[in-house]
Amino acid sequence: MAAASFQLRSLYGLGWREAVPGPRSCTMPRTPSIPRELTTRPFSLDEARAAGLTLSALRGSAWRRLGRELYCWEGVKVDAWRQLVAWRELLPREAVFAGATAGWLFGLDLDPIHPVEIVIPSSTGVRSRSGLTVRHCQIAPGDIVTVRKLRATNLLWTLTDICLRYPAVDALIALDMALRARLTNVIALVDYAEACGGRAGAGRLRFLARLAAPAESPMETRLRWLLNQARLPRPEVQTNLHDPDGRFVARADLYYPVARLVLEYDGGNHRDRLAEDDRRQNLLINAGFRLLRFTASDIHNRTEVVESQVRGALMRTVGALRT
Repeated sequence: MAAASFQLRSLYGLGWREAVPGPRSCTMPRTPSIPRELTTRPFSLDEARAAGLTLSALRGSAWRRLGRELYCWEGVKVDAWRQLVAWRELLPREAVFAGATAGWLFGLDLDPIHPVEIVIPSSTGVRSRSGLTVRHCQIAPGDIVTVRKLRATNLLWTLTDICLRYPAVDALIALDMALRARLTNVIALVDYAEACGGRAGAGRLRFLARLAAPAESPMETRLRWLLNQARLPRPEVQTNLHDPDGRFVARADLYYPVARLVLEYDGGNHRDRLAEDDRRQNLLINAGFRLLRFTASDIHNRTEVVESQVRGALMRTVGALRT
């Protein structure tokens, strides 16, 4: 016991102390510094540094990266217009918005920022980066317009560009949108394609312009494209239908007059307006029309079924007319 007491005194002499229970140390996460001037709009890396933020800080959860050297506070609602304005400030003055970005500026329902598309002379040295697609070419001054202080390729140049760079059905959707919005017409599209001569995209523009129509939705265009690819007759688009007494019944998405066959696309809101659609269907059938209805799943995943049903309905009509 005495030996143990001596050892304990020796330890105290060496500076050893008994552990005394105390409050646990709590390390609270540091609240990120958020400069007020950066909370209302997208900003460049230079602006962030001027406000006291480092590149490491911008990698935190408080910030969202929009593209190379372009950021915004995570609390800012995604706003395509603000992003394009920010890109304009970041890019050389020779940059011109093009493709789907330019189409959106004209009012077409296209995605303008995933990615942002520009054309610019190769002498600038600007290259594609995250969030930005860059193409190098020379554009005549007459092919450039200003939309709310943003420079963009004009409508016909833009549509030709989309025809070149996008799948044919997506390009046709853009043409249909332009016709629906009355921004142009089929004759103007064909004339422009002819005038472009050998310009890339002009041949496809000429071909697709002859198929274009003012469809009300992209899925209606996809349905029409499916029928075209199956070499089925071309239906009328957005046709007003009347009963034998001349009373208006409905407007058909797609219509084959000889077969009195109506093709309809049932969108995502079909369940919400089921009763209204059922009444409309009854009116069409009672007025002597036949109706086929298709969903997005049918158009994307069951193309053979859609083709077979439409072809069968048209063939039955031809058979009935022959007898």
